Amino acid sequence: MTRFLGLEVVRALRDPRYLILAVGMPIGLYLLFTQLFGTHGERVEGIPQVTELMVAMAAYGGIWSVLSATAPRIAAERQTGWLRQLRLTPLPARSVISSKVVAAIATALPAMILVCLTAVIAHGVHLPARTWVEMVALMCAGTLPLALLGVAIGFLIGSDAAYGVVMILYFAFGAMGGLWMPLSMLPNTMQQIGKALPSHGIASLGWRLAAGQPLQASSFLVLGAWTAGCGLLAFLSYRRVAVR
Repeated sequence: MTRFLGLEVVRALRDPRYLILAVGMPIGLYLLFTQLFGTHGERVEGIPQVTELMVAMAAYGGIWSVLSATAPRIAAERQTGWLRQLRLTPLPARSVISSKVVAAIATALPAMILVCLTAVIAHGVHLPARTWVEMVALMCAGTLPLALLGVAIGFLIGSDAAYGVVMILYFAFGAMGGLWMPLSMLPNTMQQIGKALPSHGIASLGWRLAAGQPLQASSFLVLGAWTAGCGLLAFLSYRRVAVR
């Protein structure tokens, strides 16, 4: 189980698309947005703009990490028959799936850390050591529903379409979840939709911690609801394939 988990993590980190979309794009967008919007002023939760953008882009990198480590990989392994071969090994099916979920969440960690490191080097963002640890750890844990969603997609969609679906979700969660711009700049209906997305829930945890404010119950409710829904969808999609 431990070796299989390690293999999954290494495979995900070695994917060139992970380096480009989970690390390169969030860092590039962070540097771009700080140039466009400036490094002064406040946007969310009363924290400096460079800190707000750092949290948003760290969440953005985590989103791609968990989606790309689950959906397209599972779809490809299902098509090639690798998952069927794993069923012949002593590894229980639940251990295989849970390892993929844990590995996906683990890949979000370096993506988030590198964005934060960029913010520290480029703009001198400073937070207490405890806040750094709590923020990154909690945001990583918040990607669980997206990892489960990736599992569901991997079992429902073919490998050719899986990456396309993941890319659409990647940009949609970023644009509509308040990661590219504050939700206050969007129409009221779009604001309500954005607040109900897991991407906004993940970022909200980071923003509140960075601001030294108590965490909001609404963030946990949103992420909890998505976890329950995506977990059920992942279970049903796996059962569908297993029955076949």
